[in-house]
Amino acid sequence: MLRIMSARNPGTELDLVSISRVQVNQPAVIRHAEQIQSRRTVKKDWQAAWLLRAVTCIDLTALSGDDTPSNIHRLCYKAKHPIREDLLRAMSMHDKGITTAAVCVYPARVADAVKALKAAGCNIPVASVATGFPAAQTPLKTRLEEIRIAVEDGAREIDIVINRTLVLTGQWEGLYQEIRQFRQACGDAHMKTILGTGELGSLTNVYKASMVAMMAGSDFIKTSTGKEAVNATLPVGIVMVRAVRDFYWKTGNKVGFKPAGGIRSAKDALTWLVLMKEELGDEWLKPDLFRLGASTLLSDIERQIYHHVTGRYAAYHDLPMA
Repeated sequence: MLRIMSARNPGTELDLVSISRVQVNQPAVIRHAEQIQSRRTVKKDWQAAWLLRAVTCIDLTALSGDDTPSNIHRLCYKAKHPIREDLLRAMSMHDKGITTAAVCVYPARVADAVKALKAAGCNIPVASVATGFPAAQTPLKTRLEEIRIAVEDGAREIDIVINRTLVLTGQWEGLYQEIRQFRQACGDAHMKTILGTGELGSLTNVYKASMVAMMAGSDFIKTSTGKEAVNATLPVGIVMVRAVRDFYWKTGNKVGFKPAGGIRSAKDALTWLVLMKEELGDEWLKPDLFRLGASTLLSDIERQIYHHVTGRYAAYHDLPMA
Protein backbone atom coordinates (compact mmCIF):
# COMPACT_ATOMS: atom_id res chain seq x y z
CA MET A 1 0.00 0.00 0.00
CA LEU A 2 1.42 3.38 -1.03
CA ARG A 3 1.47 5.81 1.87
CA ILE A 4 0.83 9.40 0.74
CA MET A 5 1.53 12.00 3.39
CA SER A 6 -0.61 15.11 3.74
CA ALA A 7 0.62 18.34 2.14
CA ARG A 8 3.55 19.89 3.98
CA ASN A 9 2.88 22.52 6.61
CA PRO A 10 4.81 25.63 5.49
CA GLY A 11 4.51 27.19 8.92
CA THR A 12 3.76 30.80 9.76
CA GLU A 13 5.43 33.72 11.46
CA LEU A 14 5.71 33.35 15.22
CA ASP A 15 2.72 35.01 16.91
CA LEU A 16 3.93 35.77 20.42
CA VAL A 17 0.83 37.83 21.23
CA SER A 18 -1.54 34.88 20.83
CA ILE A 19 0.92 32.57 22.62
CA SER A 20 1.06 34.90 25.62
CA ARG A 21 -2.73 34.84 26.00
CA VAL A 22 -3.09 31.06 26.21
CA GLN A 23 -4.60 29.54 29.35
CA VAL A 24 -5.79 25.93 29.51
CA ASN A 25 -8.58 24.97 31.92
CA GLN A 26 -6.99 21.84 33.33
CA PRO A 27 -9.97 20.57 35.41
CA ALA A 28 -12.25 20.82 32.36
CA VAL A 29 -9.75 18.93 30.19
CA ILE A 30 -9.41 16.19 32.79
CA ARG A 31 -13.21 15.85 33.08
CA HIS A 32 -13.52 15.52 29.30
CA ALA A 33 -10.78 12.86 29.26
CA GLU A 34 -12.64 10.88 31.91
CA GLN A 35 -15.84 11.07 29.84
CA ILE A 36 -14.10 9.69 26.77
CA GLN A 37 -12.56 6.83 28.72
CA SER A 38 -15.89 5.91 30.37
CA ARG A 39 -17.76 5.40 27.11
CA ARG A 40 -18.50 1.94 25.78
CA THR A 41 -16.24 1.00 22.91
CA VAL A 42 -17.36 -0.48 19.61
CA LYS A 43 -17.88 -4.25 19.47
CA LYS A 44 -17.58 -7.22 17.11
CA ASP A 45 -17.20 -6.39 13.39
CA TRP A 46 -17.02 -2.67 14.08
CA GLN A 47 -14.27 -3.19 16.63
CA ALA A 48 -12.30 -5.37 14.22
CA ALA A 49 -12.60 -2.70 11.52
CA TRP A 50 -11.41 0.03 13.88
CA LEU A 51 -8.51 -2.11 15.02
CA LEU A 52 -7.39 -2.71 11.45
CA ARG A 53 -7.54 1.05 10.92
CA ALA A 54 -5.33 1.45 14.00
CA VAL A 55 -2.80 -0.99 12.51
CA THR A 56 -2.46 1.18 9.40
CA CYS A 57 -1.66 4.17 11.64
CA ILE A 58 1.07 2.52 13.73
CA ASP A 59 4.68 3.66 13.52
CA LEU A 60 6.15 0.27 14.43
CA THR A 61 9.06 1.20 16.63
CA ALA A 62 12.38 -0.25 17.78
CA LEU A 63 14.36 2.14 19.97
CA SER A 64 16.50 -0.05 22.21
CA GLY A 65 20.20 -0.12 22.89
CA ASP A 66 20.39 -3.73 21.73
CA ASP A 67 18.87 -3.16 18.27
CA THR A 68 20.77 -5.09 15.61
CA PRO A 69 20.36 -5.50 11.83
CA SER A 70 18.54 -8.79 12.37
CA ASN A 71 16.09 -7.20 14.85
CA ILE A 72 15.35 -4.44 12.36
CA HIS A 73 14.85 -6.99 9.59
CA ARG A 74 12.20 -8.77 11.70
CA LEU A 75 10.60 -5.42 12.55
CA CYS A 76 10.31 -4.54 8.86
CA TYR A 77 8.86 -7.93 7.99
CA LYS A 78 6.25 -7.46 10.71
CA ALA A 79 5.48 -3.96 9.41
CA LYS A 80 4.68 -5.45 5.99
CA HIS A 81 2.74 -8.39 7.49
CA PRO A 82 1.24 -6.95 10.71
CA ILE A 83 -1.68 -9.41 10.92
CA ARG A 84 -1.54 -13.09 10.01
CA GLU A 85 -2.78 -13.55 6.44
CA ASP A 86 -5.27 -16.29 7.30
CA LEU A 87 -6.92 -13.95 9.82
CA LEU A 88 -7.16 -11.19 7.21
CA ARG A 89 -8.50 -13.68 4.68
CA ALA A 90 -11.23 -14.73 7.11
CA MET A 91 -12.33 -11.08 7.20
CA SER A 92 -11.93 -10.63 3.42
CA MET A 93 -9.18 -8.07 4.09
CA HIS A 94 -6.20 -10.03 2.76
CA ASP A 95 -6.05 -8.06 -0.48
CA LYS A 96 -6.37 -4.56 0.99
CA GLY A 97 -2.64 -3.98 1.42
CA ILE A 98 -2.77 -3.57 5.20
CA THR A 99 0.63 -2.62 6.58
CA THR A 100 1.79 -0.38 9.39
CA ALA A 101 2.24 3.30 8.53
CA ALA A 102 6.00 3.38 9.05
CA VAL A 103 8.97 1.78 10.77
CA CYS A 104 10.68 4.02 13.35
CA VAL A 105 14.32 3.43 14.34
CA TYR A 106 17.44 5.21 15.55
CA PRO A 107 19.56 6.99 12.90
CA ALA A 108 22.21 4.26 13.07
CA ARG A 109 19.60 1.69 12.01
CA VAL A 110 17.98 3.65 9.16
CA ALA A 111 20.11 2.04 6.45
CA ASP A 112 19.24 -1.43 7.81
CA ALA A 113 15.52 -0.64 7.72
CA VAL A 114 15.65 0.86 4.22
CA LYS A 115 17.51 -2.21 2.96
CA ALA A 116 15.08 -4.65 4.62
CA LEU A 117 11.97 -2.88 3.30
CA LYS A 118 13.42 -2.64 -0.20
CA ALA A 119 14.19 -6.37 -0.12
CA ALA A 120 10.60 -7.01 0.98
CA GLY A 121 9.35 -5.04 -2.03
CA CYS A 122 7.26 -2.55 -0.08
CA ASN A 123 7.07 1.23 0.11
CA ILE A 124 6.62 1.62 3.87
CA PRO A 125 8.55 4.75 4.90
CA VAL A 126 11.36 4.67 7.44
CA ALA A 127 11.07 7.23 10.23
CA SER A 128 14.06 8.08 12.37
CA VAL A 129 14.27 9.80 15.72
CA ALA A 130 16.89 12.53 15.82
CA THR A 131 18.10 15.73 17.53
CA GLY A 132 19.58 14.09 20.60
CA PHE A 133 16.65 11.76 21.26
CA PRO A 134 15.29 11.43 23.89
CA ALA A 135 16.59 14.32 26.03
CA ALA A 136 17.76 16.81 23.34
CA GLN A 137 20.71 17.72 25.55
CA THR A 138 23.36 17.71 22.83
CA PRO A 139 24.72 20.74 20.93
CA LEU A 140 22.49 22.18 18.20
CA LYS A 141 25.12 21.50 15.54
CA THR A 142 25.15 17.82 16.49
CA ARG A 143 21.37 17.60 16.47
CA LEU A 144 21.14 19.15 13.00
CA GLU A 145 23.82 16.80 11.65
CA GLU A 146 21.93 13.82 13.06
CA ILE A 147 18.90 14.80 10.96
CA ARG A 148 20.98 15.16 7.81
CA ILE A 149 22.63 11.75 8.28
CA ALA A 150 19.27 10.02 8.78
CA VAL A 151 17.85 11.68 5.65
CA GLU A 152 20.93 10.77 3.61
CA ASP A 153 20.53 7.14 4.71
CA GLY A 154 16.95 7.09 3.41
CA ALA A 155 14.66 8.23 6.23
CA ARG A 156 11.52 9.81 4.78
CA GLU A 157 10.20 10.98 8.15
CA ILE A 158 12.15 12.52 11.03
CA ASP A 159 10.88 12.54 14.61
CA ILE A 160 12.72 15.46 16.19
CA VAL A 161 12.62 16.17 19.90
CA ILE A 162 12.52 19.68 21.33
CA ASN A 163 14.74 21.12 24.03
CA ARG A 164 12.28 21.22 26.94
CA THR A 165 14.33 23.93 28.68
CA LEU A 166 13.13 26.44 26.07
CA VAL A 167 9.51 25.73 27.04
CA LEU A 168 10.07 25.68 30.78
CA THR A 169 11.83 29.06 30.63
CA GLY A 170 9.38 30.62 28.18
CA GLN A 171 11.90 31.03 25.35
CA TRP A 172 9.31 30.75 22.57
CA GLU A 173 11.36 32.65 19.99
CA GLY A 174 14.30 30.34 20.64
CA LEU A 175 12.08 27.26 20.32
CA TYR A 176 10.58 28.55 17.08
CA GLN A 177 13.96 29.30 15.50
CA GLU A 178 15.40 25.93 16.56
CA ILE A 179 12.50 23.99 15.04
CA ARG A 180 12.76 26.06 11.85
CA GLN A 181 16.36 24.93 11.53
CA PHE A 182 15.31 21.32 12.09
CA ARG A 183 12.67 21.69 9.39
CA GLN A 184 15.27 23.00 6.94
CA ALA A 185 17.63 20.12 7.74
CA CYS A 186 14.80 17.62 7.07
CA GLY A 187 14.55 18.75 3.45
CA ASP A 188 11.83 16.68 1.78
CA ALA A 189 11.42 14.37 4.79
CA HIS A 190 8.29 15.02 6.84
CA MET A 191 9.02 16.31 10.33
CA LYS A 192 7.26 15.11 13.48
CA THR A 193 8.00 17.26 16.52
CA ILE A 194 8.14 15.44 19.88
CA LEU A 195 7.19 17.74 22.74
CA GLY A 196 8.03 15.47 25.68
CA THR A 197 4.77 16.53 27.30
CA GLY A 198 5.43 14.73 30.58
CA GLU A 199 8.30 17.16 31.18
CA LEU A 200 6.62 20.45 30.17
CA GLY A 201 5.11 21.29 33.56
CA SER A 202 1.53 22.20 32.59
CA LEU A 203 -1.17 21.73 29.98
CA THR A 204 -0.85 25.43 29.15
CA ASN A 205 2.77 24.82 28.21
CA VAL A 206 1.70 21.81 26.14
CA TYR A 207 -0.69 23.99 24.12
CA LYS A 208 1.85 26.78 23.68
CA ALA A 209 4.60 24.36 22.61
CA SER A 210 2.17 22.69 20.18
CA MET A 211 1.32 26.02 18.54
CA VAL A 212 4.94 27.17 18.31
CA ALA A 213 5.94 23.83 16.78
CA MET A 214 3.23 24.14 14.14
CA MET A 215 4.07 27.79 13.44
CA ALA A 216 7.67 26.64 12.87
CA GLY A 217 6.56 24.17 10.18
CA SER A 218 6.05 20.83 11.93
CA ASP A 219 4.11 18.34 9.81
CA PHE A 220 3.10 16.39 12.94
CA ILE A 221 3.17 17.10 16.64
CA LYS A 222 3.91 14.13 18.88
CA THR A 223 3.36 13.70 22.60
CA SER A 224 6.40 11.87 23.88
CA THR A 225 9.58 9.96 23.24
CA GLY A 226 8.31 6.97 25.21
CA LYS A 227 11.31 7.39 27.53
CA GLU A 228 9.80 9.92 29.96
CA ALA A 229 8.23 8.94 33.28
CA VAL A 230 4.85 10.11 31.91
CA ASN A 231 4.15 9.70 28.20
CA ALA A 232 0.94 9.90 26.13
CA THR A 233 -2.08 10.73 28.31
CA LEU A 234 -5.58 11.58 27.17
CA PRO A 235 -5.65 15.09 28.74
CA VAL A 236 -2.46 15.95 26.86
CA GLY A 237 -3.96 14.48 23.69
CA ILE A 238 -7.07 16.64 24.03
CA VAL A 239 -4.98 19.80 24.39
CA MET A 240 -2.74 18.93 21.45
CA VAL A 241 -5.51 17.97 19.01
CA ARG A 242 -7.40 21.15 19.88
CA ALA A 243 -4.22 23.07 19.11
CA VAL A 244 -4.13 21.24 15.76
CA ARG A 245 -7.73 22.25 15.14
CA ASP A 246 -7.12 25.88 16.11
CA PHE A 247 -4.05 26.04 13.85
CA TYR A 248 -6.07 24.61 10.94
CA TRP A 249 -8.88 27.14 11.47
CA LYS A 250 -6.37 30.01 11.56
CA THR A 251 -4.12 28.97 8.66
CA GLY A 252 -5.84 26.28 6.61
CA ASN A 253 -2.79 24.02 7.15
CA LYS A 254 -3.43 20.47 8.35
CA VAL A 255 -0.96 19.13 10.89
CA GLY A 256 -0.91 15.51 12.01
CA PHE A 257 -0.93 14.16 15.56
CA LYS A 258 1.01 11.25 17.05
CA PRO A 259 0.55 9.97 20.60
CA ALA A 260 3.45 7.76 21.66
CA GLY A 261 4.62 6.00 24.79
CA GLY A 262 2.55 3.70 26.98
CA ILE A 263 0.02 2.79 24.27
CA ARG A 264 0.03 -0.98 24.65
CA SER A 265 -3.51 -2.34 24.36
CA ALA A 266 -6.14 -2.51 21.64
CA LYS A 267 -8.46 -0.65 23.99
CA ASP A 268 -5.91 2.18 24.24
CA ALA A 269 -5.78 2.40 20.45
CA LEU A 270 -9.58 2.58 20.19
CA THR A 271 -9.67 5.40 22.74
CA TRP A 272 -7.21 7.46 20.71
CA LEU A 273 -9.17 6.81 17.51
CA VAL A 274 -12.37 7.98 19.23
CA LEU A 275 -10.61 11.15 20.38
CA MET A 276 -9.43 11.92 16.84
CA LYS A 277 -12.85 11.29 15.32
CA GLU A 278 -14.64 13.49 17.87
CA GLU A 279 -12.17 16.38 17.86
CA LEU A 280 -10.92 16.46 14.27
CA GLY A 281 -13.19 14.23 12.18
CA ASP A 282 -12.68 11.34 9.79
CA GLU A 283 -9.96 13.05 7.77
CA TRP A 284 -7.61 12.80 10.76
CA LEU A 285 -8.24 9.05 11.08
CA LYS A 286 -5.78 8.20 8.30
CA PRO A 287 -2.02 7.65 8.49
CA ASP A 288 -1.19 10.86 6.64
CA LEU A 289 -2.53 12.81 9.65
CA PHE A 290 -2.60 10.33 12.54
CA ARG A 291 0.02 7.93 13.89
CA LEU A 292 0.33 5.75 16.96
CA GLY A 293 3.88 5.38 18.19
CA ALA A 294 4.19 1.89 19.64
CA SER A 295 6.39 -1.17 19.96
CA THR A 296 4.06 -3.64 21.70
CA LEU A 297 0.59 -2.39 20.69
CA LEU A 298 0.48 -4.48 17.52
CA SER A 299 0.77 -7.72 19.50
CA ASP A 300 -2.41 -7.01 21.45
CA ILE A 301 -4.33 -5.86 18.39
CA GLU A 302 -3.41 -9.07 16.57
CA ARG A 303 -4.55 -11.10 19.60
CA GLN A 304 -7.91 -9.30 19.53
CA ILE A 305 -8.27 -9.94 15.79
CA TYR A 306 -7.43 -13.61 16.38
CA HIS A 307 -10.17 -13.81 19.01
CA HIS A 308 -12.64 -12.06 16.69
CA VAL A 309 -12.00 -14.60 13.93
CA THR A 310 -11.61 -17.83 15.94
CA GLY A 311 -13.64 -17.16 19.07
CA ARG A 312 -10.71 -18.05 21.32
CA TYR A 313 -7.61 -16.29 22.55
CA ALA A 314 -4.28 -17.09 20.97
CA ALA A 315 -1.58 -19.05 22.71
CA TYR A 316 1.84 -17.41 22.77
CA HIS A 317 3.06 -19.55 19.85
CA ASP A 318 0.03 -18.83 17.65
CA LEU A 319 1.16 -15.38 16.57
CA PRO A 320 4.49 -14.27 15.11
CA MET A 321 6.57 -11.87 17.13
CA ALA A 322 5.59 -8.23 16.66
